[in-house]
Amino acid sequence: MRFQGCVAIITGGGSGLGRVLAHRFAAEGAAIVVADVVGQRARAVADEISEAGGKSLAQTTDVTRAADVEAMVMAARDEFGPVDILVNNAAQATDADFLDVGEETWDGDVAVTLKGSFLCSQAVLADMTKNGSGVILNISSVNALGYYGNEAYSAAKAGILNLTRSLAVRYGPFGVRVNAIAPGTLKTPAWEQRQQKDPGVFERVAKWYPLGRVGEPEDVAGAVLFLASDEAAWISGAVLPVDGGLTAGNMQMMQEIIKGPKDHIQ
Repeated sequence: MRFQGCVAIITGGGSGLGRVLAHRFAAEGAAIVVADVVGQRARAVADEISEAGGKSLAQTTDVTRAADVEAMVMAARDEFGPVDILVNNAAQATDADFLDVGEETWDGDVAVTLKGSFLCSQAVLADMTKNGSGVILNISSVNALGYYGNEAYSAAKAGILNLTRSLAVRYGPFGVRVNAIAPGTLKTPAWEQRQQKDPGVFERVAKWYPLGRVGEPEDVAGAVLFLASDEAAWISGAVLPVDGGLTAGNMQMMQEIIKGPKDHIQ
């Protein structure tokens, strides 16, 4: 198992991608700290891992609060030892027209998504630099690479890319690797409210993806585990799109340009 003896914190670990990542890291031997702002969700995932024979600890953590983050890292250290792997997955995206985005909404989306990654990274780096090893994985988004709505969230996700590169350069000499994943649309609980109002949203969105579908959390998990593992020992400061080909180009636009049917394209 690739992560036997490792300690991993997964923020936003109570649902969606975070839940899948917590289970996948646990299945490969890591002791998992499941951190979520909703304590009940964190406990449910931690219990699932424990029932499956893994090591887990639930933490109710608001990643925008330094005291919460410090308590999370201390609890991880006390229960399992120093943190080897941090996955900054917690994020917030408010669905609103840009002109309707208020100061509080902007601050909330940026705080959870970007400030949270800053605080959590800062909190684990002391032990990582002391031990001469560590991995930080930042979950960014295709929204950081192009325009796909949600301006505050997108700006924060773009900030994560610069934070990733900065920490990779600054702390590489201490044996710490920092990378980012940029997922496309994923079928997670975050989309449930939108799906209830618009049941066909995934089918419409899938047309823009060269691979013909939106993603599942499991599609991203493999890339995250690879970058966290020793198999990626010489990869740092990288941004890996895991997006079904979305950011590679636009087939529908090309079809409009050439005005030809799809079956004529070679």
